[in-house]
Order: sequence, then structure tokens, then C-alpha cells
Amino acid sequence: MVYLHCLPPSFEPRVSDHMPQIIDMIERILENGYAYRIDGDVYFSVDKLPEYGRLSGRKLEDNRAGERVAVDSRKKNPADFALWKSAKEGEPFWDSPWGPGRPGWHIECSAMSAAYLGHSFDIHGGGMDLVFPHHENEIAQSCAACRDSNISYWVHNGFVTIDSEKMSKSLGNFFTIRQVIDLYHPLALRLFLLGTHYRSPVNYSDVQLESASERIFYIYQTLHDCENILSQHRVAFEKDAIPPDTINDINKFHDTFVTSMSDDLHTPVLLSALSDPLKTINDMLHTRKGKKQTKRIESIAALEKMVRNALMVLGLMPQTYNEALQQLREKALRRAKLTEDQILQKIEERTVARKDKDYEKSDAIRKDLAALGIALMDSPDGTSWRPAIPLALQEQQVAST
Repeated sequence: MVYLHCLPPSFEPRVSDHMPQIIDMIERILENGYAYRIDGDVYFSVDKLPEYGRLSGRKLEDNRAGERVAVDSRKKNPADFALWKSAKEGEPFWDSPWGPGRPGWHIECSAMSAAYLGHSFDIHGGGMDLVFPHHENEIAQSCAACRDSNISYWVHNGFVTIDSEKMSKSLGNFFTIRQVIDLYHPLALRLFLLGTHYRSPVNYSDVQLESASERIFYIYQTLHDCENILSQHRVAFEKDAIPPDTINDINKFHDTFVTSMSDDLHTPVLLSALSDPLKTINDMLHTRKGKKQTKRIESIAALEKMVRNALMVLGLMPQTYNEALQQLREKALRRAKLTEDQILQKIEERTVARKDKDYEKSDAIRKDLAALGIALMDSPDGTSWRPAIPLALQEQQVAST
């Protein structure tokens, strides 16, 4: 999570440390007439709460009992769910007013969130599979314990699929974040995830990760080049110092930023909107026409600051651009199963071939490296390399679109 730039939780509570709060909430639910006792068990009565089903949109008559356990014939309604279960042999248990037992599946979340956040708070998250029954039952028991209980926003994320097939251990297509970031930069993975709206399914594939790696390398290289040129100039940020065209570009991006992020965190739109300012920066840095623009340095400085601020909000800012670029190169080498010395040797062989006008060999070396995800770039200063999408995956990407 640290590598992915995820902020740490303020609290990471354990259920077993909050048994008094859980028992207290169940007692309040009973006192308020929303639950009943049977032989050491305590069940929530869904019939007592007319608004039950408001999150999922289900009607009470459509609800089935939970699929995790067999239906208990003692329940008043098959949809009633357990707040407390009496102890079974071999299971952990705690003492309670209803005898030894353990909490039901849902009550722990209501009790612990109330303990740390209060009965009303802003955002409650989870996977889309938790809308019903888990979050529906959380709402029911929280409101039964405290009528003022309220969540402002429910945030449910989509599933991960692998090449359009659901990820699962049974299908053998299951892997961990640690395995992914062994081959790809953590911030490339973060960029990939932000490229899909959080409520939508995320389709994981090698070509998607390669594309995200190439994209984030381009972003950091552009900003690194900005740093290099800006370090040679002292730039004033007075409003009059920035050309009107650049101000218009900044205002347009700001409007897109606010609109897309205010629209249920629509990060794909924001990432797409970064393309124009990054292209403008590169034009000003590297093209003959761009280098002739009036107040070019002031424009580069203003656009760089704008992009950097967006990356900070998205959690995509590295410690330094140079360090991130080097790490991205190292991951690319690992995927290609090459060392940098081997690539430099190939570059030297290609340089000799070009001097000898052996263009067939020169092209073959470039193509062999491109097949492994290593792109060669020629300039007046010589040949350098950068990570790229391997040729076979590029062809796959073209075919799919």
C-alpha cells in the first residue's frame, strides 16, 4: 500500500478488541424492538424496518436468506439475520447477556465504525458484492441502534477481471499486488487502476500494464525535461508573464479537473485531459516551432506546475522524476530478462552497423529489442533507450481496437 501511495488508515481495529461495543449495540437494538432472542441467538427482524432494502433497491419479498449458511427455521422471516450466535463446539466464543457466543457477520462493522467515526459519517466503501446483504444489513442494524445513523456516500468498487474473465483462485488466474509490482512499477499499476472508473470492472491484462508503464514513463520524462530546462532560468509567476493561450489551456484543464473529480471521482476523464498539456510542453521543449514561442519558459513553468498538482491529487507524484524513471527502466529490464550492459552492447553493435551502412542488421537489432519492450531513440547526441510496449502486445492492442 505504501508503494502504491495509499494513505494509511487512521485506525485498524480488530473485532476481538471491541466485543463490549458490539454487545452494547445489540442490547440497544433489542431495547428498541428491532431484534428477538432464540436459544442464545439474537436475530434482527427485517419486518420491523420498513425502509429495509433502500440501498440495494430490493423488495423484502424478493430477498433470499444468506447463502453462507442454511436457513434457520426458527427465524420469523427467512431474511432475518444474526446479530449474535450461540457458541458451537470448537469455535471461539465470548460471554454475553445471551450466553457464550460470537457476533454475527454484520454487527462488527456497525459497532466499530460507530466507535471511531460516530453514528453518522461521510463515506462507506467496499466491493460491489457487499451491497446486499452486508451493507444493507449494516444500515438496518445501525439505524435500529440509533435513528440518527446516516452515511452520506456509499462507494462500491467493481471486480477485477483477467483478460475479461473474473479473477478467482478456482480458475487459476489469481495473483497478488506483490507479484504485479515485482515486474511493474507500483505507480504504473496505480495509473492503470485510475484509468477505469472505480465502480466499473477492471480488466487486468499484460498489455494494459505495459501501456500504463509506457504512459507514466512519458509523463515523468516530460516533467523531468521541464525540471532540467527550468533549473537554468528564474521564472516569474506574475499573471502578465504567462501568455493568454497558456492561461486558456490552464483554465480549460482546471474546469475539466473540477468537473470530472466532482462527478463521482471520474479519474479516467482527468487522465485523458492530461494529454494536451503534456503534448504542449513537449512541443515547447523539443520542436523548432515550440522553441520559438513567446514567453516559452513561463508557459512551460505554468503548465508543469498544473500537471504536477494534478498528479499530487491522484497520488502519482514520485519522490523524484529521475528516480522513478530509473525504476521504470529497471522493471522493463526485468521483464525483458536483459541487463543494461547488454542493451548498451546492442546499441554499440547497431551504431557500427549503421556506420557500415548495414541497415538490415541495424533494423534487426532495433526490432529484436522492440520485441522485448525496449525502444531505441536516435538523436544528434547518440542513441538512448526507453521502456515500450513489446511488439507482440502492440499488435494485440491494435487488433483489439
